[in-house]
Amino acid sequence: MPAPLPVLAEQADRLVALDLHEVAGLTAGQVRAAAETGAPGALLVMHRDRVRPSALAPLLSREGRAGFVVEDMTDVDAFAPIDGAVPPPSALYLVHGVERGDAMANWSPDEALPAITAASRTPLLLSEGLFWLLQQPEALERNRCFMTIGSRLRKADGALDARTPALWISNGTGRDGAARRHAPKVGWCWAGNRHTWLGFASAAGRTPVAGAGPA
Repeated sequence: MPAPLPVLAEQADRLVALDLHEVAGLTAGQVRAAAETGAPGALLVMHRDRVRPSALAPLLSREGRAGFVVEDMTDVDAFAPIDGAVPPPSALYLVHGVERGDAMANWSPDEALPAITAASRTPLLLSEGLFWLLQQPEALERNRCFMTIGSRLRKADGALDARTPALWISNGTGRDGAARRHAPKVGWCWAGNRHTWLGFASAAGRTPVAGAGPA
């Protein structure tokens, strides 16, 4: 597993350096103030209604290559929190005890979700996984990548779309293109399928940041 997360003050500086406070309609001061409220080891996150995954993915970087969303996931921003993974209604919040879920590699999302909830944990949202990699790029490793099954898409009839979002490393094949080889990639897998190189990222919980404004 990767080293501990950067301290919250460093995380806040990173988000400001990427101008994400402006995307989220916040001030740099609000983001830095949020870093003063949390316990060590937490991840500072902007609510998905403030900053969408499609805006975060290109900010990822690995071996000089920018992150991207796969071409057949044009609806990436429509993937919303499932019950049990709903974030606090604040513009900024903290995610505690983030884990990559390596022990569940080669499980399907349908198998992993009950195990995560039975352990009194919550699956990460796609946006939370992206914020994690912005702060800690080394958390994404070859053959040690992860799914973010807290985010799912609901169809018009209320049923869940069978796709589940994931973050892994492109091989530069197919529509990805050779220029994207080794780049961080937002893609999807079927909820019933297993992959030996994908774990299931989860957290111990989420807490709001007071004074950050509503989501």
